[in-house]
Amino acid sequence: MTNKGLLQRAWARIQEDLDAAMRDDPAARNKLEVALIYSGVHAVWAYRVANKLWYKSPALQPVARAISQFARFLTGIEIHPGATIGRRFFIDHGMGVVIGETAEVGDDVLMYHQVTLGGRARGRFKRHPTIGNRVLLGAGAKIIGAITVGDDAKIGANALVVKDVAPGAVIVGIPSKVHDGDVIA
Repeated sequence: MTNKGLLQRAWARIQEDLDAAMRDDPAARNKLEVALIYSGVHAVWAYRVANKLWYKSPALQPVARAISQFARFLTGIEIHPGATIGRRFFIDHGMGVVIGETAEVGDDVLMYHQVTLGGRARGRFKRHPTIGNRVLLGAGAKIIGAITVGDDAKIGANALVVKDVAPGAVIVGIPSKVHDGDVIA
């Protein structure tokens, strides 16, 4: 791919992330505001750069980690550069978010502050959750281990999730339980 093609694709991804913020945050007034002051967007953009470096070459992994740690310092959001994050991902009020190395996040996911996608084991294998498409992760939710949260699921505020979640399920509580209504993030 040419440099022009790479830049066009990068610009398109930037626009998608801005569109996600505009879609998911009713307080967002315009894309310029979002681009300048939304720490969740800044953390995602830093992650996208770090992730490219992480997988480009093992020699660049320390640089990728440095970018991630600098973004953490600036935003309060920790995203490991080895994580896999889909398109149109938005972290709203992101302070305290942690996304581990083997976590996978689908497209159109909305995540609130203090969410953890954490591991349950040591070692170099899949140990963090896989989050499907169009999932809502409420404030303070902890999704722990190599589990799967299905497409269109909603995880309520402060839920502790350690087992797979079916597509479309609404999960609340500690320990988490299926709820037959909507969830307040």
